[in-house]
Amino acid sequence: MSKQTVQQITSTLRRVHADVRRTEHIYMVLVALVIGLLGGLCAVGFRELIHFGQLASWGYTENLVYHIQHLPWWWKIGIPTFGGLCVGLITYYFAREAKGHGVPEVIEAVTLHGGRIRFRVVIAKMIASGICIATGGSVGREGPIVQIGSSLGSTIGQWLGIDERRLQTLVGCGAAAGIAATFNAPVAGALFAVEIILGDFGVAQFSPIVISSVSATVVSQHFLGDFPAFNVPGYSLVSPFELFAYVGLGLIAGVIAVAFIKSLYGLEDFFDGIPLYPPLKTTIGGIIIGLIAMAFPQVLGVGYETINQALSGNMVFWLLLIMIAMKIFAVSITIGSGGSGGIFAPSLFIGAMTGGVVGTMVNNFWPGAVASPGAYALVGMAAIVAAATHAPITAILIVFELTNDYKIILPLMITCIIATIIATRLQKESIYTLKLLRRGLDIHKGRSIDVLQNHKVSDIMRTEFTTIQIDAPLMSIISRFVDQPGNSVFVLDRSQHLRGLITLDEVRPIIDNTQSLKSLLIAKDLMIEQGFPVFHPDDSLADVMKRLSGHVHEAPVVRNGGIVGSIWPDDLIARYNAELFKCDMVSGMASSISGAPPQTCIPGVCNLKLAEMKIPIRYVGQSIVDLNIRKRFGVTILLLKRPIEGHDELVDTVPTADTVFENGDIVLVMGSDQGLTRFERS
Repeated sequence: MSKQTVQQITSTLRRVHADVRRTEHIYMVLVALVIGLLGGLCAVGFRELIHFGQLASWGYTENLVYHIQHLPWWWKIGIPTFGGLCVGLITYYFAREAKGHGVPEVIEAVTLHGGRIRFRVVIAKMIASGICIATGGSVGREGPIVQIGSSLGSTIGQWLGIDERRLQTLVGCGAAAGIAATFNAPVAGALFAVEIILGDFGVAQFSPIVISSVSATVVSQHFLGDFPAFNVPGYSLVSPFELFAYVGLGLIAGVIAVAFIKSLYGLEDFFDGIPLYPPLKTTIGGIIIGLIAMAFPQVLGVGYETINQALSGNMVFWLLLIMIAMKIFAVSITIGSGGSGGIFAPSLFIGAMTGGVVGTMVNNFWPGAVASPGAYALVGMAAIVAAATHAPITAILIVFELTNDYKIILPLMITCIIATIIATRLQKESIYTLKLLRRGLDIHKGRSIDVLQNHKVSDIMRTEFTTIQIDAPLMSIISRFVDQPGNSVFVLDRSQHLRGLITLDEVRPIIDNTQSLKSLLIAKDLMIEQGFPVFHPDDSLADVMKRLSGHVHEAPVVRNGGIVGSIWPDDLIARYNAELFKCDMVSGMASSISGAPPQTCIPGVCNLKLAEMKIPIRYVGQSIVDLNIRKRFGVTILLLKRPIEGHDELVDTVPTADTVFENGDIVLVMGSDQGLTRFERS
């Protein structure tokens, strides 16, 4: 093929790509389809990698628990130890993001880094988690598959130059593909991406996530068959009174889920406090797992065989009880020491054991009047997942898709919701978000759920307001409304402290009788003493928006009891609309601004321009609020671009007032010519 032919083909492909990209929705669906197909292939490949590793490590892959029970002690200890060493070396030298259970890193990428994930994470996570699970690490494969799929979606999106908002959607597509292919559950896969990864049921483009989830399921069914992940027993609700037993299961599951979270991060803190070479820590973790396996080989690996035993009701009560504690400890050791793998399957394992314990107990007390222990084990799986992840909808749908039985919905909903309520009361953060919070990353702030969250009352309050003394006569009050703007007058006492307010609603009924009432009424008689909102200069505008809802008059702003300003509802609404405009504009321009000229005019916005500039060295180490940028220069920082540590790629983020500038930062600034010049040169 000649060079000219190659150039013609390349030119044609680029032209076709440009034409398709103009139809945004179709374009996103096509990209999501590709991500789903590749995500499904990665999920299948990851499972085959684990099977190959188990065959190489243990010499067997079927009924692995029974096989390991008959191996010599040195084999049971040696294999997890060797696996721990290998995993530690991979995560330490190749990709630190591959350490742990993976999903928190994906959430962080979505909420704080615009969905950008390094492609090397796909390779590192697949190899590290595959070795960890195959050699007996007590972790699941769902978390790694989610991280692999998400990394794949992010990489494809970055390669195509897709903007930040849609890149986050593609990360969700990859996550949905991973869960759907693992459990043969496309609906649960889509809901997992929306509820846990994106954290927003109002996601603008849900169609691509569904397409990705369905296509991954088709790939999984083609290679692995159309079979559920577990051998699910038949279910029936024997009596309506049995729902009380499921309420009890929900209460117990909520407490156990919190114990699981506490144990996981407690042992992680323990290992972090040991001053050892990190790969040596994972080796120690492997040794401990091997010692546990000498007595309880059920804790090794994913644990699906043991889950199926609990679902079929073939486990005795004491073993079910011990397995709850042993699995929590084994997972905490594996992850805490630096292993690589997910916590989704361990949550299912712990839930199956918990449900089995409750089911066995109620069957002993009311034989024949309740469902089998296996039915409770099935509901328990969903309950622990819901409580640990704070994602009850995903948990309910996964089990529902596994059973395809609508009769199980009622106990599922009751148990999962109660377990989630208990868990959120005892532990505010989920097992995923707590990991990020411990690093100092507030993902709720990063998601900018409220565009006014990081703005203060002082940003919009007016310093011109109308006051009157508490003993002022009626005519003075009326004159204030005539001479001053607004429809509220703030009443002060002799110490100049706010005592109340008077609005036109209080004055209007007596205007016709002013002559007869002017000597009788004073401000104290007309003022409203309570029931109106009062704010402070440092209050968040998000809080103001909630409290000012339905209030049509100015609200006072006070400091140390004295009034220092007022908030007009119109000003608050204007700021809200302006912030929405900026967020929409940033997400739309983020991917293309690097190729724009140094200054770009904004169509339809008079005298405002966009400029991309490197942060002057004198601003390094100072925050946006410290520099008082908006008031000093009359400009607004829309976007911050910062090099990823150890990598040349820039990550885009919408800065907050507390964002501290670092050397090498590039900012997208909006303002007038004079403001931009002052910001760059002052």
